[in-house]
Amino acid sequence: MTEGNAGRRRAEAPTRHSIDEILSAARQGVERVEANDLPALLEQGGHVLDIRPAATREAEGHLPGATVIDRLVLEWRLDPAGEHRMDAGPEYDDLVVVVCNEGYYSSLAARDLRDLGFHRATDLVGGFRAHAEAGLPLAEEPTRQVS
Repeated sequence: MTEGNAGRRRAEAPTRHSIDEILSAARQGVERVEANDLPALLEQGGHVLDIRPAATREAEGHLPGATVIDRLVLEWRLDPAGEHRMDAGPEYDDLVVVVCNEGYYSSLAARDLRDLGFHRATDLVGGFRAHAEAGLPLAEEPTRQVS
C-alpha cells in the first residue's frame, strides 16, 4: 500500500435496487391521478407539468392546460426559494401532477418534487398515453412552455 492510500478507507458497496423497487418506493403512500380525473383537477387549480421530450410531444400532441417543462430543469423552475423559478409556478401546498409518456419517469420526478417540499406532488397513472387512450382532449400546441 502506498503512503497516499494508507489513510483511505475502503468504501462499502452501494445498496442496489431494481427499478421496480425504486418506482414502488417513489409511489409509496402517494395518491396518483387517473386520466379521467385530470381535467377536473386542472379546473380546481392543480398544476399539470408535462415533462415529455419535445419530439414526443410534437408527434403525439399536447395536454390542454399543462405547462411544458424539460425534466432537466424541473426542480429549478419550481423551487419557490430559487432564483430560477418560473413565473406563476406552484406553491408548496399546491397540487402538482407530473406527466410523462407512460407514468414511470413522472413518478420519479414527483418524488423529487416532494423532496423539494411539494408535498402534494404526484403523477398521472399511465402518463400521456393513458390520457390519449381515454379519448380525452388533446391540443396541437402547448398551453404554456417554460424553458
